[in-house]
This record gives sequence, structure tokens and C-alpha cells, in this order.
Amino acid sequence: MKRDSEKHSKKLRDAFEQHMNKARGLYSKKQWQACFYELENAHVLGQQQIWPHTLSHFWMLKVGWRQNDWKEILGQLLRTAASPIITPIWVPLGNTGGANISPVKPMPLREELKGYFKK
Repeated sequence: MKRDSEKHSKKLRDAFEQHMNKARGLYSKKQWQACFYELENAHVLGQQQIWPHTLSHFWMLKVGWRQNDWKEILGQLLRTAASPIITPIWVPLGNTGGANISPVKPMPLREELKGYFKK
């Protein structure tokens, strides 16, 4: 039987992949706002693991690029580069990862994500 922490980790990974898959589909349809929302959810779910955290920022960068949003592009370039270094040290729970938010600001979890995190 898997330990609770292993089950929890798998639950987060699976949820991360679901939101990333939704984001990819919306990206292909050029639905930027909805895509970015899914990427924010993926970011929250994956921010405790280096690869998912970095991947969510890379996709946010892609959306910023497609929208010609230079604030987002610059913010995501920095976050994409920093996430492999910072992730093992500390991540602010609930932070949605967009350039409009301080990268060190903890945020309340969105209602749809609360069930993935232990109290």
C-alpha cells in the first residue's frame, strides 16, 4: 500500500497534467485568457516539483509571447530561469505564477484547488 505522501504526490502530478493538457488545448485554439488560467492552476499544483514548476512558467512565457505582452515575457523569462534553483528551497503556496504577482507572495488557494492540498 502506498504511503499517504506518495498518494498525495501522485494526486498532485495527475491534476497538474490535467490542467496542462487543458492549457495546451486552449493554446492551440488561441484562447489565451482561459489557457493562462489553466496554466496558473497547473503552476499552483506543480510548484513544489522542479520540472512541473519550470514547465508551467515556460508555457506562461509562450502565452505572453503570443499576446505580445512584454511584461509577461520578461517576468516569465526570469521565473523560468529561476524556478529550477528556487523550487527546492521555497515556493509560496497558492501563488499563481503570473508576472502580475510577486513571485514570493503566498496567495489563498483557489476553491477548485483546495482539495489537492493537505490542511
